Amino acid sequence: MTVALGNDHAGFALKARIRRAIKDAGHRVLDCGAFDARPSDYPDFACAVGVAVLARRAARGVIVCGSGVGASIAASKVPGIRAALCHDVFSARQGVEDDDMNVLCLGARVIGPELAAEAVHAFLGARFSGAARHRRRLAKIAAIEREATAGAFGRGGRRR
Repeated sequence: MTVALGNDHAGFALKARIRRAIKDAGHRVLDCGAFDARPSDYPDFACAVGVAVLARRAARGVIVCGSGVGASIAASKVPGIRAALCHDVFSARQGVEDDDMNVLCLGARVIGPELAAEAVHAFLGARFSGAARHRRRLAKIAAIEREATAGAFGRGGRRR
């Protein structure tokens, strides 16, 4: 599979280890930047990874920023992207198996390179279970996304 990989300046140093983990797992890397450690903005790379996944240029994505929080928020704004911040192997695997997560977010200032590589391996090796309860929950998430995109939520977060 092809994996879109994105990072901001804070994630640049960890990027090489993540790239190697993806390749060690037998996958190809679609590098969405950043290409150096100059200050940059994680939303740009989170969007690029999300769009690559939606356009099917990549099956999944990995984004690395300082904490991983900003990248997960930004990537989840792309309709159809289910991004999550994971700093452990269990969550990286379970996020795919139960929630069909398609983008893994990591915090370079939070997680060490070897644990990050293990989380990437778990993420890439996991498959969505397809269990009825998980499909039902994903359908509800998709419905929320459609309603929000259509403007169904007014001020204060309430449906109109």
